[in-house]
Amino acid sequence: MAKKKMTKKQQRAVKKAAKKHPVLITVIILLVATIGILCFLHWKRIIHIPFLDKILPQQQATVDGVGGAFTEEDLTEIKSNDVSIHFLELGNEYTGDCTLIKVGNTEVLIDAGSRASSASTIISYVNQFCTDGTLEYVIATHADQDHIAAFPSVFEAYECGTIIDFAKTNKNTQTYQNYVAARDKEVAAGATHYTVLECWDNENGAKRNYTLGDGVTMNFLYQRFYEETTEDENDYSVCMLLTETYEGGVNNYLFTGDLEKDGEASLVEKNALPKCKLFKGGHHGSKTSSTDALLSIIRPDIVCVCCCAGSDEYKAKPENTFPTQAFVNRVAKYTKNVYVTTLANDTEKGYESMNGNIVVMSKNGDVKVRCSNNATLLKDTDWFKKNRTAPSAWS
Repeated sequence: MAKKKMTKKQQRAVKKAAKKHPVLITVIILLVATIGILCFLHWKRIIHIPFLDKILPQQQATVDGVGGAFTEEDLTEIKSNDVSIHFLELGNEYTGDCTLIKVGNTEVLIDAGSRASSASTIISYVNQFCTDGTLEYVIATHADQDHIAAFPSVFEAYECGTIIDFAKTNKNTQTYQNYVAARDKEVAAGATHYTVLECWDNENGAKRNYTLGDGVTMNFLYQRFYEETTEDENDYSVCMLLTETYEGGVNNYLFTGDLEKDGEASLVEKNALPKCKLFKGGHHGSKTSSTDALLSIIRPDIVCVCCCAGSDEYKAKPENTFPTQAFVNRVAKYTKNVYVTTLANDTEKGYESMNGNIVVMSKNGDVKVRCSNNATLLKDTDWFKKNRTAPSAWS
């Protein structure tokens, strides 16, 4: 439809008004431009302005096709739960971690990998569930790139209530320095920062246990590398047990970052660990984590692995490719319910979704799993059948 042109009389009136009120006209122009920019940024999910949700069409969960997208029906179901735990795909072919926990109106974000470029994917996904622009808790498990690289942009995108991170590190990389600078800027803006050791020691206002909602607590566990030095950065990982108490029972969900064999042994020794409904597979399904010492205690029903299955990113030895045969052999004793976020491929992009974004959710204690791509168990995927040997428990 052609735009209707102003008459000469109208044009003269505008010019006259501009001469008579130049400041007012400039302010109006700037105001209209600002509103337009804000609407665009909100629609692209770069910033969040709650009342615009009712006016503008909503973006899908993902960026660049990562993980497909949950249907509106799926999103409605996920949001109706008492607890939802989201394992995110990260928008590239690299293995990394980012987990969102939502309990009522409280959000906890654990890690923000795998690269700085993952930020747009993370923010786009999280914005669907964090509608007030505030992350009540942020946890950085350890200082490896694939766990902290996107935090500077995440801190810019959200107000953060409490930031809890690792007590020790061997790192002094640019990625680590960027994380510290962004964290400290967030603290200067009003966030509270504790190390996990301060939480365990109940120092400086920090606590071991935080209530996230009715019957749901976030509990920081002890392991010796909060205080002792190790050459393995992974063993500095923050460990947390999420406990949901409901009428008739308890569900436990365990998160151990990239904790390795020695760290897991200490975790078992220093804590009375319960049977767990969910375990986030240690160190992306490596052969050096998710040990029998830990698995035999927690006996998980569901295991979610955040990795790009089959990637040669860590190509020293094929047996190190995630998720490893050693990991599969150990976890198969306890459950067949193993899910993996992403799959490496030979395309220019280098990856595709395996399960996609994985959500473990609980309503009145009843736990279900929803995936944005498909809900195929690892043992039933084509990749597994071609690249791994099924343990007898999975045969």
